[in-house]
Amino acid sequence: MAYQPKFQITPHLLKIIEEISAFRQRILTATVQVSWMPLLQRDARARTTHSSTAIEGNPLTLDEVRALEEGRPVLHGERAQREILNQLAGLRYIEKHQAKKLITHKDLFRLHHLIAAEVMDQGEPGVYRTIGVRVGSYLPPPPQDVPRLMKEYLAWWNQKAGEWSPIISSAILHYHFEEIHPFGDGNGRMGRALALWELYRREFDRHHIFSVDEIYWEHRPRYYAQLDAVRRAHGDLTGWLEYSAEALHLTLKRVLTRIDRLSIKEGKNKIILTPKQERLLHLLRDQGGLTPSEVWKALDVSKQAAAKILKPLLEGGIIKRIGTRKLGKYIVA
Repeated sequence: MAYQPKFQITPHLLKIIEEISAFRQRILTATVQVSWMPLLQRDARARTTHSSTAIEGNPLTLDEVRALEEGRPVLHGERAQREILNQLAGLRYIEKHQAKKLITHKDLFRLHHLIAAEVMDQGEPGVYRTIGVRVGSYLPPPPQDVPRLMKEYLAWWNQKAGEWSPIISSAILHYHFEEIHPFGDGNGRMGRALALWELYRREFDRHHIFSVDEIYWEHRPRYYAQLDAVRRAHGDLTGWLEYSAEALHLTLKRVLTRIDRLSIKEGKNKIILTPKQERLLHLLRDQGGLTPSEVWKALDVSKQAAAKILKPLLEGGIIKRIGTRKLGKYIVA
């Protein structure tokens, strides 16, 4: 029996989709130098990794996730670090296979193995579960039904998902995967990764710079409540689609803000930030301000090099110096 998702296209959902499409078009046409794209992509990957694992209880902060991705040590247990490294590997996998036309069981097994190896509480990585599982008060289908349900899941993804906006199809794939809960553990991280893969495959996020998981993490109780609401509505996905679209809407607004920081207008000219300047703005925003010596140390540059990094930002009014000559610090203007 083929999978048939149940939902209605409400005026509210249509309105959100229209606004998302407008935001996306602005992002695609924004003036961002190609040299900046890797930084945007790394930032989105770190945010997605941090958020998706934090939803499941991982203790690492966003800065610690960035440190791990860069090969720097962090003071956390081996399992917590392994969860982060696994999620990063999983995201790189879907980035590499973004254009794959036909998703198979083997693809899901490989992705799950990358995400869940050495961090599962039950079950085996890369194989469908052979045990019963419980998610709060929800009992997913018995293990003997999982192969058939996942066959139907993949059939819908490969044959029917393209009939709908990726905003809708990614949300359907996300929910239905969690409903089946096909693996012994790691289903939450996996389901969110598959939703992202759909956005990549459909070229909705062609540059890999959106992190909708960040919104789910920031509003975690509502995220779980919306998943539960579908079950209470006897499988009607309408509310979930609206919620997922709202999260994507906020994600794109944040990306636009970020792009505006990367290309800041100064009169008729534009300041195109260097990676060191972007790093400095991150630090100033996160820490509230830095002294001159803290700037040198954080950027690992000399006093003279730091002055060259700071000068355009000061002249452009992007940052300012406050305090006395000896005790002053730089802050975001």
